[in-house]
Amino acid sequence: MKAAILTHYDKKGTDLSVQDLAIPVPKNDEVLVKIKAAGVNPLDHMIIRGEVKLIVPYKTPLVMGNECAGVVEKVGKDVAGFKPGDRVYGRMPLKKIGAFAEYAAVQASALAHIPEYMSFEAAATVPLTALTAMQAFEIMQAKAGESVFISGGTGSLGAMAIPVAKSLGLHVATNGSAANEERVRKLGAETFIDYKKENYIDVLSDVDHVLDTLGDRELPNEFKVLKKGGTLVSLRGLPNGRFAKRSGMPLFKKALFQIAGSKYDKMAAKKDQTYDFLFVHEDGRQLEKIGRLFDGDHPLETSIDAVFSLNQVNAALAKVKRGISRGKTIIKIEA
Repeated sequence: MKAAILTHYDKKGTDLSVQDLAIPVPKNDEVLVKIKAAGVNPLDHMIIRGEVKLIVPYKTPLVMGNECAGVVEKVGKDVAGFKPGDRVYGRMPLKKIGAFAEYAAVQASALAHIPEYMSFEAAATVPLTALTAMQAFEIMQAKAGESVFISGGTGSLGAMAIPVAKSLGLHVATNGSAANEERVRKLGAETFIDYKKENYIDVLSDVDHVLDTLGDRELPNEFKVLKKGGTLVSLRGLPNGRFAKRSGMPLFKKALFQIAGSKYDKMAAKKDQTYDFLFVHEDGRQLEKIGRLFDGDHPLETSIDAVFSLNQVNAALAKVKRGISRGKTIIKIEA
């Protein structure tokens, strides 16, 4: 099979190498998936640059890719709930990624059935962002009727987080370029702020929750619009002690991340707020829940910006790196 391999870490980024590998043999708790489509994400660049080594110390050479959609080819003897021919999707397990390939052996607990109305390409846009949204709102303990500000919500995360938030009964505000306003309002955003005309800190106040996608440069302002006692979940800030404890990390990493994230914990403490870092993990049960939330009568609106082949993986990564997106970049894989 063909697969896109990271041969070495590089802080400045490096191209992947498309190579021929043996088709993996699934373990007892795994499913062999013939991959039809894979999502490309900023996380892929973070891995390439070695920025997540403290969280997940991947060894190279590494088959890249964090989310996939495809068809079950074989199942391990301990697997229940899946059979050959099933259409499945999932966020690859943290300890064993590898979606940029024609086949992958995936832990069954990471997978869910693709809703009937959804194509493989559309399904490949879902796992990472849907699980990010579900896990973020879970950490926030967000309740119907509360408000959430999703910073920079016009990209692929917002395309998923906004409808998930709406399905949970949250009032959603986001910001971005005016060209995306109509699209994100259709997804469920009630308040849209054109960042070229207004600063969100002049528009929003006393928001119950913030989902941060911008990181260090915006976190101080995001805390300003958050109400006293509110919760902020960041995808781009630094891990902190709460993250390490939640992830069940060893003591030395708990101490390390306690120090690393103390800057944000101190910001939060000024108004009895909480700061949490999120590194999304695999969860097939949560994906099945997404499938139930958005059935054929109320389908999940997915956004695909561009489609590349596996041989064009570096062009796909370059597009995501540029950061200008109207949805998810997809690699279509045809074995």
